Amino acid sequence: MAFIFRTAMQSVGLSLSLLGWVLAIITTYLPHWKNLNLELNEMENWTMGLWKSCVIQEEVGRQCKDFDSFLALPAELQVSRVLMSLCNGLGLLGLLASGCGLDCLRLGETQEGLKKRLLTLGGTLLWTSGVMVLVPVSWVAHKTVREFWDETMPEIVPRWEFGEALFLGWFAGFCLVLGGCVLHCAACSSPAPAASGHYAVAGLRDHQQHLELKQANPEI
Repeated sequence: MAFIFRTAMQSVGLSLSLLGWVLAIITTYLPHWKNLNLELNEMENWTMGLWKSCVIQEEVGRQCKDFDSFLALPAELQVSRVLMSLCNGLGLLGLLASGCGLDCLRLGETQEGLKKRLLTLGGTLLWTSGVMVLVPVSWVAHKTVREFWDETMPEIVPRWEFGEALFLGWFAGFCLVLGGCVLHCAACSSPAPAASGHYAVAGLRDHQQHLELKQANPEI
């Protein structure tokens, strides 16, 4: 029963982490971190991501342009690029480590404690990856709110609003953090008794019974 519960926790944690990692990659390259709707021209919408900005027009469609210089970007977008790239790399390493530490795999069964260390490492990497998603997404959202309610800007000036990528990033970070915590709890839980231990105990008992019978009947 404990083995089934432990395996279920590992499966749930790995599934949540995989979902969060895929959504984090989509968030990284999705050009919808900020949206800008022009009141003077409702047929034209602007979007901005970490790598490019796009304009959407009903007649022309979507036209995107990559940012010319990394150093010319605002500080929150520069840091977001770095953190999101690190998040994707750490998430991949965490998934690989956690996958190798699953109880349903026979990898590393001969080495005592290896699976537990792999699960602990994978859970920690995935939890860190989730935090690295939440930090840039929340920073860009905070900056957007401050600029939106900036009273020093004239009302006629259009203001950026939240894009779909921010909400996707929050959900991705939550899945990664939760998945990493579940994997870490599964690693810290008591491991199931190994089958080799049962055989060793049974063999020892048979040997003791044989000795007792031999002492009782020396002719055997």
